Amino acid sequence: MGDLAIDTELEATDAERGSFRARISRDWEIWGPNGGYLAVIALRAAGLCAKAPRPASFAGHFLSVGRFEEAEVEVRPIKLGRRSESFAVTIAQADRLLFHGLVRSADEAPGLEHDVSERPDVPGPEGLKPIQELVPDDADGPPYPFWNNFDIRPIWPERVNEPPTAREPVFREWYRLTPRPTFDDPWLEAGRALLMIDTASWIAACQPHPNAPFTAPNLDVTAWFHQQDPDSEWLLMDHQCDVAKGGLMGTHGRIWSASGKLLASGGAQLMCVPNPGRGR
Repeated sequence: MGDLAIDTELEATDAERGSFRARISRDWEIWGPNGGYLAVIALRAAGLCAKAPRPASFAGHFLSVGRFEEAEVEVRPIKLGRRSESFAVTIAQADRLLFHGLVRSADEAPGLEHDVSERPDVPGPEGLKPIQELVPDDADGPPYPFWNNFDIRPIWPERVNEPPTAREPVFREWYRLTPRPTFDDPWLEAGRALLMIDTASWIAACQPHPNAPFTAPNLDVTAWFHQQDPDSEWLLMDHQCDVAKGGLMGTHGRIWSASGKLLASGGAQLMCVPNPGRGR
C-alpha cells in the first residue's frame, strides 16, 4: 500500500535552479507508474518553487513509461507575477523524458463569486458497500498494486458483480485514499483531485466496450482547481466520455467532496492501442 504524501516527496538537488529528485514507487503501478501519480509529483515540485499559496491549473503530457527508480524533476519559471505564476515541469530518468507539464499558481484575492455547480444525485459513500464486499469470493485480487491505495465505494454494484456489459460512457464512484485521505499542504490536497481526474478517464471511456481488443492510456491530463475541502475524506469521481473516434477518446470529469463542493474539473485525451490480452 502506498502513501501519496510519502511517495511524492521531493529531495532538492539544487533548489535555486528548481532541481529535485523523486523516487517512483511501485505501489502506484498500473501499466507502469500511474500517470496521475507522476502528475502529482510534478504539481508538488511546482509548489516548492511557487510563492503564490495555491495551484490554479495544471496541464501535462505523458511522454514515456517510467521505471520504478529515481527520477529527476526540473521546474522552470515561465512567468512570475505578483498574483500568479507559471511554471514548466519535467520528469526524466537518464535521458528519457517521462512527463512535461505546465502549472499555474494564484493568490487568494477578492473577486466576483458564484457557484451554480450541483453534485450528481447519487448516494453518499457511508451507505454504500465497500468494493471488497461486492466482488465474488473466488475473484482474483486487484490486477495492479495501484488499486490497493484506495477505499472504494461503487454506486453501481452491477459494474463489479455482474458479467461485463456495454454501459453508458459514464463513471461515478466514491474513492478515499489510504492510509492518509486528506492533506494540510494545499498542493498535495489538489494533487488527490488531479490523481482522480487522470485515473477515472479510462474507466468512463471503456464502459461501452466490454472485452474490447483495445486499451487506451492517457496522452495528457488537464485540471482546474476551484476550491478545497480537506474535511472530506471521500471524493466522488464524475466522469464521461462523449466521443471516441479515430483512435482517440476524449473525457471530461469533475471531482466532488462529500459535502457537495466542486473541487476540480478537467479531463484527458486517450489513445487506443491493441490490448495484448485480447484478440482483435
